[in-house]
Amino acid sequence: MAILVFDSGIGGLGVVAALNQLAPGLPLTYLADNGFFPYGEKPDEILLPQIIRVIGEALARQAPEAVVIACNTASTIALAALREAFALPFIGCVPPIKPAAAASHTRSIGVLATKATARRPYLNGLIEKFAADCTVFTLGAPTLAELAEQKFQGASVDVSNAVTPLFVQPGGEAIDAVALGCTHYSFLLPEFLTLRPDISWHDPAMPVAKQTLKIIEGLSLSQVPRTAHCTGAAISPQLLAPFALKPDDFRSNHDMIRSKI
Repeated sequence: MAILVFDSGIGGLGVVAALNQLAPGLPLTYLADNGFFPYGEKPDEILLPQIIRVIGEALARQAPEAVVIACNTASTIALAALREAFALPFIGCVPPIKPAAAASHTRSIGVLATKATARRPYLNGLIEKFAADCTVFTLGAPTLAELAEQKFQGASVDVSNAVTPLFVQPGGEAIDAVALGCTHYSFLLPEFLTLRPDISWHDPAMPVAKQTLKIIEGLSLSQVPRTAHCTGAAISPQLLAPFALKPDDFRSNHDMIRSKI
């Protein structure tokens, strides 16, 4: 069977693009819990059972060989619980603190994340492990994921109001590298670079893709239709085509499953 790539919306498609680049034709399907988007502004006690339920239903339906949680918020909240509940490999997504710290000359780095990721102790652990000699400025940005969704649908977006608070904190003017703590933000990289071309921006998508290929090495994968399943509104075929995916009406199946519970 294939691997399943999961996100709250379109953010994980950046990981799919990286997987396509590294391993063209890799058997995979995509699941967007966009019926419950955005994750980043919801409390943990609501998100955790939601993520476990949606993933559990997808596992029963698709029987993947491995699951990529291509969502920083879901990874920090639910990865341990998912690994305990289901007997298959789960690959998580973490903010790229290590490469941002390695790239910084000023030893001052920024972290852009959802509020849910920004408040997790796991983020502090990454900072202590990989950026102990850096001053780290974190911003929980409540609007960036939604701006990424809007841009994906073809809208022009302005990220300045959402991003500028990271740099106007006392000492923030020294930031020279930023770790993007949400896979949605990959789609806003052009806007970030336009706003601050002097900053080194670090995208989590490629590191997650490389880790995925390491984990699934040796698994028995077989070709399946490369489809994208949504718990909310379907993503159009035109928007999925660049990722070598086609839409699949997961919402009706999702509702059917729920009606039997």
